[in-house]
Amino acid sequence: MKRLRLALFALLASLAGCSSLLFYPSPDVAITPAKAKLEYRDVTITTADGEKLAGWWLPAKPGVPVKGTVLHLHGNGGNMAWHLGGTFWLPEQGYQVLMLDYRGYGHSTGAPSLPEVYKDIDAAFAWLDKAPEAQGKPLILLGQSLGGAMGVHYLAEHPQRVAQLKAIVLDGVPASYRDVARYMLAGAWLTWPLQVPLSWAVPDGDSAVRAMPRLTGAPVLFFHSIDDTIVPLDNGLKLYKAARPPKVFQLTRGRHVETFGEPTFREVMLRFLDDPQHLSGLRRLAEVPNTDTPAQPAKSQGEK
Repeated sequence: MKRLRLALFALLASLAGCSSLLFYPSPDVAITPAKAKLEYRDVTITTADGEKLAGWWLPAKPGVPVKGTVLHLHGNGGNMAWHLGGTFWLPEQGYQVLMLDYRGYGHSTGAPSLPEVYKDIDAAFAWLDKAPEAQGKPLILLGQSLGGAMGVHYLAEHPQRVAQLKAIVLDGVPASYRDVARYMLAGAWLTWPLQVPLSWAVPDGDSAVRAMPRLTGAPVLFFHSIDDTIVPLDNGLKLYKAARPPKVFQLTRGRHVETFGEPTFREVMLRFLDDPQHLSGLRRLAEVPNTDTPAQPAKSQGEK
């Protein structure tokens, strides 16, 4: 039934050709970082067109030297409270984090659609430009799912922002909105016969695979799960192939963008951020856990 609902979503998006159907916002912010025993403060970020975006600033854990600032762009569902799993572990490792809700998500004003949401990403960068805590600290962009796809397109249009980044980390990011729609349509008997013609109605001009070759200078770490049933693995591989070096691809296991629930992959990101310019290729930064046995941290770093 879940796949059928997703397929019907793809059908509706195809018929409407409407970018707003990429977004599933919720106004209910059920938890705050305090639930994860994290220090935080609420921030308000104003966009160029006057929308007020809600955000959370997570400082590095007291007593831990600050290694950098992470701008987190979450996926299309819910709001930032739903996506703490991507960031909760970073403050303890010395990374301060800016999380934000796009327009129409959580307590942010407005309604989400493309290209308007790119103004939200631009406003987050502008806020970090002025934040005293971020000055002189390396900046990392962490984009998960749709957030990563929008981040890649935004950066391709704003190369001066790419130059500010120490690294980019992408987790479960769709390479092509059209390809994902086709995949979902193929997964249900109701829409399988129409998967190709309907998928061509999905707007694809902003898809990450088109923008990725234009990003130069910032090393990119790609995470993608073998088990992802929302954004299939070949999307991650397409993005990796389209990217300029230095770049690293790390296979994972588990459901869509649950990557950082596994300590092994948190360690992979930390290892990458320590020296992103010199890690490139299909590296064995971590073994991919077997589905039948508990995941164990790996020590090998050799090339495949």
